[in-house]
Amino acid sequence: MSVMDFKKNTDVDFSRHASPVHAHNEIDLSGLLMVLYAAKKRIVVTMLAFALAGLAIAFLLPQKWTSKAVITPAEQTQWNPLRQMLVSLEVLDVDVKITRPDVFNLFIKKFQSQSLLEEYMKSSPYVMSQLESANVDPMELHRAVVNIAERMKAIDNTQVKEAYKVPYVSWTLSFTAPTAEDAQTVLDGYITYISRIVEQEVMQNIRNQVTLKAKVVKEQLDLDRVRLTNIHKTNLQRLNYSLEVANAAGIKKPVYSNGQAVKDDPDYSVALGADGIAQKLQIEKSMKDVAELNADFQNREYYLAQLQKLSFKDVELEPFKYQLTPSMPVKKDGPGKALIVILASLLGGLIACGSVLLREAMLARNPLPEPVTE
Repeated sequence: MSVMDFKKNTDVDFSRHASPVHAHNEIDLSGLLMVLYAAKKRIVVTMLAFALAGLAIAFLLPQKWTSKAVITPAEQTQWNPLRQMLVSLEVLDVDVKITRPDVFNLFIKKFQSQSLLEEYMKSSPYVMSQLESANVDPMELHRAVVNIAERMKAIDNTQVKEAYKVPYVSWTLSFTAPTAEDAQTVLDGYITYISRIVEQEVMQNIRNQVTLKAKVVKEQLDLDRVRLTNIHKTNLQRLNYSLEVANAAGIKKPVYSNGQAVKDDPDYSVALGADGIAQKLQIEKSMKDVAELNADFQNREYYLAQLQKLSFKDVELEPFKYQLTPSMPVKKDGPGKALIVILASLLGGLIACGSVLLREAMLARNPLPEPVTE
């Protein structure tokens, strides 16, 4: 057999073979829509039921309103009275290191204190209104205070995204409550409470520094007064001995007045003579205050009087500056009632459509048996 004959015999005539039958697995969208349309009443009823359930849930959900306040460190104009007092302290050599950033950081530290927050909450009418009876169990009160305290938050705005665009330090303080009025009242009251504590602590530190300085100066003056008293007594005794020596030596007048040259006694001076020594002794005895002739002692007494005269009653300390005062919330937290109803309706529609399509698929997979003919 030639090569040409073999090639002719191996050619296949595809026209005489039928193409295989392929199963049609395509989704019939029109059929699905017809099925859903046939069950439209069931779908609508399910959606209405879910909408009503969503509306009920929206009314039963606890209300949450959040009041916010934004604060920054105090400005220089707020510290003018305090700065005048600090100048007086600096003149009196009282080292009081107080800066606006330090006081602001102290306020944030106190604001985030769990113990201070619990103390404020226990004395707040808002907390007592959350409890049913006046005579509550201490553990129940503590549990309620802890739960409420978790809603008080302080957020550093420098830690948020794109904080580098803000050229100053700021913090956002917030509190969440069931009503907008309670949220604003509690937040404002707690900020005032912490501000008062910070002011009292800072001013008390200043008073302690002044008191400590005054005590040191007073004790030094007391020691110097004892020293001057002892010196005064010693001088009186020496003058008495010198007078006795001068009388024994017969020196009545100062030795330098008549041209005499006398080698004076180093212990008991007689150069003034008996008359001069007696007059000096009389002057020393007439002194009522041993520091009367000591200018340094009198200067320090005046310094102590100025320290004791300092008053801090009219000085007010503001630890921060409001960029936003505690706001009255105008929108509650979480989704609104309309959004909850819409989402519930959509969920009901999806469940209804899914159940209808699943039922149709089960019927198509297991068809009913055909009746048997005789």
